Amino acid sequence: MTGTDADEPLLDLPTPAPAARAAGPGAGTLAGNAHSSAPLAVRMRPRTLDELAGQQHLLAPGAPLRRLVEGDQPMSLLLWGPPGTGKTTIASIVSQQTNRHFVEVSAVAAGVKEVRAAIDTARNRLARSGEETVLFVDEVHRFTKAQQDALLPGVENRWVTLVAATTENPFFSVISPLLSRSLLLTLEPLTDDDVAALIDAALVAERGLAGQVTLDEDARKHLVRLAGGDARRGLTYLEAAAGAAISAQAETIDLATTERAVDRAAVRYDRQGDQHYDVTSAFIKSVRGSDADAALHYLARMIEAGEDPRFIARRLVILASEDVGLADPTALTTAVAAAQTVQLIGMPEGRLTLAQATIALAVAPKSNAVTRAIDAAQADVRRGLVGAVPPHLRDAHYPGAKDLGHGTRYTYAHDAPYAVAEQQYAPDELADAHYYEPTSHGAEASVKERWERVRRMVRGR
Repeated sequence: MTGTDADEPLLDLPTPAPAARAAGPGAGTLAGNAHSSAPLAVRMRPRTLDELAGQQHLLAPGAPLRRLVEGDQPMSLLLWGPPGTGKTTIASIVSQQTNRHFVEVSAVAAGVKEVRAAIDTARNRLARSGEETVLFVDEVHRFTKAQQDALLPGVENRWVTLVAATTENPFFSVISPLLSRSLLLTLEPLTDDDVAALIDAALVAERGLAGQVTLDEDARKHLVRLAGGDARRGLTYLEAAAGAAISAQAETIDLATTERAVDRAAVRYDRQGDQHYDVTSAFIKSVRGSDADAALHYLARMIEAGEDPRFIARRLVILASEDVGLADPTALTTAVAAAQTVQLIGMPEGRLTLAQATIALAVAPKSNAVTRAIDAAQADVRRGLVGAVPPHLRDAHYPGAKDLGHGTRYTYAHDAPYAVAEQQYAPDELADAHYYEPTSHGAEASVKERWERVRRMVRGR
């Protein structure tokens, strides 16, 4: 397919002339969506980097993002972050504030043919008029390897400035050649304060709700919790609540109106207050007590209230060692895998992984023998029972060590029957210490039998 002007409508949205795009806010293809009937989240999309919520680590003077936008330097970007953190907004700002043509391609709808056509058109435009093109690819992780390969010539030869967005870890979902030719920028979830500031701004801004309604504090907190760090979600819910209030001829959006508008009851849960600690405590004790149903209830309350899923995952990892231990040796593997998965895929899909891990730990046999063992060992150390390392266990690799008796009379365990050698390992003061006392629960029953036999062999009694 050749890059003629006739090809451009297949991919390009209506674009103002270069002079208009250079004029600043209001220019560019994405800016064309800011009409009065557009969604509130679109109308309130930041127009400059200074309006961008959060992401301060990307906005410092001289940072790559500022060089791309303000210095007009060609540079391909991979934007990785959760939904609603500003990936599309950054592409919008690039389209508005740089003297580049802007083309948007959706990874959901476009194929290799469309990608190559966009790059051919950009190459011809560059040769014909010197005008550069920004190619924005949303959800680039949905592209196949062949589709991603099709981007490489345009990026490598700088026929296009690629701005690609993904919610998935690009080290798993983007091909290495494309990664190596692009600058990876990681966007962080917005804080509650960031979302609250966006909501407050949308209430009064002319392109937002223009002061038609006010928002009471309980409703505001509810919207912030529901947003969960997602700016788009927060503004969408605000728009729904405002529409409900205006329809009822109310001047203020209250909590009841907000609950009806978004069909989500307010969960009384303050992430910094008593509810946070009470619900977390009940969650932990329900898993420890093997009540999977109660544990899922408290998990649901935390999720619905917008609790950080990484916090929940960390609690499950702790639980796996503290309350399950060797009664089910796979529990820790399950919990760690859940924590990594939540970090990789985020929410809302991460709720499934958290639920799976919660159920697995709740129904697992329980043992706190690991906890009691390390507690007892640390207690002795704090009491001063440290003692000298037995000479036969000391490092014998440096010159003169053997003259000091280091390493002599050490028995290499693998030379003994069953790879268990009778010799003293603990300091003299702790030669008879018993820290690990396995239970007879689950897989730890077999551990208990073996450990008692091995301890007698090692200590010669």
